[in-house]
Amino acid sequence: MSENQASPKGRKKTDPKTWYRLDLSAIVYPTLQRRDFSSVYRLSVLLKEDIQPDILQKAVDIALKRFPTYKVTIRKGLFWRYLEPNDRPGPFVQKDIKNPCMPMNFKANNHYLMRVYYYGRRISLEAHHSLGDGTGGMCVLQTITAVYLRLLGHKISNGYFVLDVDSEPDPEELEDAYMRYANAKVCPSRPAAETYRVRGTKEPFHTFNIIDGILSVKEVATVAASYKVTITEYLNAVLLYALLQKQLNEFHLKLKPVRIAMPVNLRRFFPSKTLRNFITMVYPFIDPRLGDYTFDDIVRQVHNYMRFYIDEKFLRGDITTNAETKRNPFIRIVPLFIKDFVVRMFYTKVQDRNSSAGLTNMGALKVPEDMKPFIDRFDIYMGQPFSSRTNCAIISFEDILTINFASCIVEADVERNFFRKLVEDGIHVTIESNRTYDED
Repeated sequence: MSENQASPKGRKKTDPKTWYRLDLSAIVYPTLQRRDFSSVYRLSVLLKEDIQPDILQKAVDIALKRFPTYKVTIRKGLFWRYLEPNDRPGPFVQKDIKNPCMPMNFKANNHYLMRVYYYGRRISLEAHHSLGDGTGGMCVLQTITAVYLRLLGHKISNGYFVLDVDSEPDPEELEDAYMRYANAKVCPSRPAAETYRVRGTKEPFHTFNIIDGILSVKEVATVAASYKVTITEYLNAVLLYALLQKQLNEFHLKLKPVRIAMPVNLRRFFPSKTLRNFITMVYPFIDPRLGDYTFDDIVRQVHNYMRFYIDEKFLRGDITTNAETKRNPFIRIVPLFIKDFVVRMFYTKVQDRNSSAGLTNMGALKVPEDMKPFIDRFDIYMGQPFSSRTNCAIISFEDILTINFASCIVEADVERNFFRKLVEDGIHVTIESNRTYDED
């Protein structure tokens, strides 16, 4: 057995059944599970023709065998949770619903931690974050899509996120890559600061508000270049600007720093083929207590922050700090229910309060050349926020860039401020939503 596999307590070591330890990030997500929150994200692909659900089901059944860490169920041990292979039928393809990213009951859906939906020309994959991050999920979605197109009679090559369903998984795809690279000689502390919190009217249970902005990559790149920054830096600055405007327009006794939680794909800095979680967070911010910020000021601060903190050495130190808790021999023998209580308290009282919004950018997606003619665009949703705020996810394919906002509050002030700023900068935006919002 590899370092990702072992025999849980009570099972003989000679038992050939494989199981997987939760990776360093995945440990937290099941702990935060509650009736109205589940760490579920969604990835979607919009094809050129309507989906045939019976063919899609066959594609799911074929493709999922290639992803052993997704064809699993989650189990509780005395000290840790773990993933165990799931040989039950499923997951079954379902017609899409109005409120996606619903909380995931681990015993429902034949114990699978992922769902596959279809609607019109769209295929959507929802996965619990304990399985992996968006990179792993995109491999699953694109491989399912490629198999689906092949079953329709099209010749589709392997490559990029499309994996060979007839090959054995690379052992590196199954690893907890954090533990391989968590080897800095110091564990840097994480300064916590009081942060502006978005105020909003909580929606009824399971209501999930989506606002999508569809833009041209070339237009956004041109505007970002005019500020001498990357697309990611520019869009981070726009979100900080939108959040700052909301704070300024609200009643407040004092201003607070505005901070964004942004995942960084560590595969860019540390070579790994893992399909599990391999991200860490950085927090671009501005502090209006220091004075008034123009948009140019915000762009400049985000640019300098990114250049300083998104660096191999800082990131290695960050994941080393995280890994120390897992390596600590005392923590390892603490019963799971105590770990859950401590992690939940820390996340609720500290971690969740450390940012005003979330933003992730998967960047420009590539697919095999013979797959391109069948695809219009991709979408990504970070899922339900843990508290009253909005999450923003960005993805692009060819010249289509989609910005997907998701929230569980009625107000859409942040989203409105965000897209107005893009329009002011000369970017054309097409808006789609599963809700109707009144104009001012």
